[in-house]
Amino acid sequence: MAITIRPASRADVPRILSFIHALAAFERSPDAVTATEASLERDGFGSKPFYFCLIAEHDGQAAGYAIYFFNYSTWVGPGIYLEDIFVEPELRGLGIGKALLERVAAIAVENGCQRLQWEVLDWNSPAIEFYKAMGAEFLDEWRNVRMSGAALRKLAGTINAVSSTPLDARNAPSSAQDDKV
Repeated sequence: MAITIRPASRADVPRILSFIHALAAFERSPDAVTATEASLERDGFGSKPFYFCLIAEHDGQAAGYAIYFFNYSTWVGPGIYLEDIFVEPELRGLGIGKALLERVAAIAVENGCQRLQWEVLDWNSPAIEFYKAMGAEFLDEWRNVRMSGAALRKLAGTINAVSSTPLDARNAPSSAQDDKV
């Protein structure tokens, strides 16, 4: 029962997308995924990636994944946001999720990050208990806020603009993305 954690490569993109779809189905939002192999490759494996991905393997087979990115807190400095962590249901309880979380935590420490943050659905009791057992702090007084789609374009003053190529801002000087590592 060997568990290995490795950085994802471009060749993993189809598997990453299948994990994303499986996670969305588990989270009761199977139709919410708009990511494609092309967008995952562009956004994670270009010269300025927006995310990083780890693949967990169990006995040589892909068993789960974690997607994370660097963020910045004006109060404490750099951090990592764990966007997704997922282990195939039939392989849960074998330590794969813990190994993924430990590796993301190690990456945070290696990069001088002050915290690791993520979200969990309030009905996902097994995950909540898993995180509590590892010492995670739950910030119930904070509310998640999101703006997307037409509301985002309206706020940006581009409500009538068609969707542009994501993140031309990656080429802007002095972006926080450039300072992450």
